[in-house]
Amino acid sequence: MIDMFDIKGKVALVTGGSTGIGAMITEALVHAGVKVYISSRNADVLEKFAVEMRKSGECIAIAADLSSVDNIHELVKTLGEKEEKLDILVNNSGASWGAPLGQFPEKGWDKVMNINVKSVFFLTQSLLPMLKASASVDDPSRVINISSIAAVSPNSISAYSYGPSKAAVAQLTKILASDLIKDQILVNAIAPGLFPSKMTAAWDPSMMVKHVPIGRVGRAADIAGLVIYLCSTAGSYMTGNYIPLDGGELVKANMF
Repeated sequence: MIDMFDIKGKVALVTGGSTGIGAMITEALVHAGVKVYISSRNADVLEKFAVEMRKSGECIAIAADLSSVDNIHELVKTLGEKEEKLDILVNNSGASWGAPLGQFPEKGWDKVMNINVKSVFFLTQSLLPMLKASASVDDPSRVINISSIAAVSPNSISAYSYGPSKAAVAQLTKILASDLIKDQILVNAIAPGLFPSKMTAAWDPSMMVKHVPIGRVGRAADIAGLVIYLCSTAGSYMTGNYIPLDGGELVKANMF
């Protein structure tokens, strides 16, 4: 049973891997014996977190702003100089923008779509040679896209581009899964509900928890367990899935 969840020795890239859910995923993979590369725009925060993670295992920071394809290619080039193959790609980098409907700006739409959708596609595309180099029938490569329950929930909280972007991630996951299964690359989407992050930092915790049937926000162990499952032998027959991780929010709202 322990061997079924063993991912020690694999190589992973986690975008947005130094804060929020990304940091939780990075920590889980490092503690599981994975060599983890992390990227984000803030080089100082990224390196500080990587130094902390290196107390437990291997973690290397590569600063990158994934809002442009040129920057994505530069990240892939840097990674390719260090590794010949990639076992796990976690597309976690994300952005949001809140404004009243009548005042919502074009830049608030474009920024969110560029980070949340375009970067997921073009980073995965650019890393295909490294993912294919690692893949086999017995041990496929894994791509995990971080979507959100906002992909299906109409509760926008005035973040009008965020939900549509995460719905696009969910659909893109299915398309990529269909195309890449022939190459032994599995693609799944995790859809978190309420987890601590910079996006939720300004909200009243007591008010937030009222919407979660299980009565608490998500914990690091919740996302860690699902990610390790998807990356291990235990999850090697799963692809194309949109997996809510939300303490029952969608079930209560009859949305899933």
